[in-house]
Amino acid sequence: MEVARHWRLKRQRYALMGEACPHCEAKIFPPRDVCPDCSGEAKEPFAFSGKGEVYSFTTTYDPPEEYSDYAPYTVALIKLVEGPFITAQLTDVEKHELTIGMPVEMATRLMFEDGENGPLIYGYKFRPRIGPT
Repeated sequence: MEVARHWRLKRQRYALMGEACPHCEAKIFPPRDVCPDCSGEAKEPFAFSGKGEVYSFTTTYDPPEEYSDYAPYTVALIKLVEGPFITAQLTDVEKHELTIGMPVEMATRLMFEDGENGPLIYGYKFRPRIGPT
């Protein structure tokens, strides 16, 4: 991953910034400027809460090379409380503790190191929700 791309995506990765459609009020993640619900222009920034629930999950045992040091790891389809679905790695939870419907929250974690001397790439993962819903 080139550094310029990493910086362009930092608001999405660190703050779950998406967009809200001013026409139909749909919440959109990742941002895409055109609402998938009504096809209207959607450039209004929207900060997601980072809270959601596990909709589905799977464990990866044979990952792409840049993630091989982290295998096995679990990836989930998360339904955010604002509506959109997001795919993310789960962290801070044992595989036997996972359940469909488990409340989760976003956590910023190390994703991978971009080469031996490259930057450390951080991003969002999800963990079991701590505190009130």
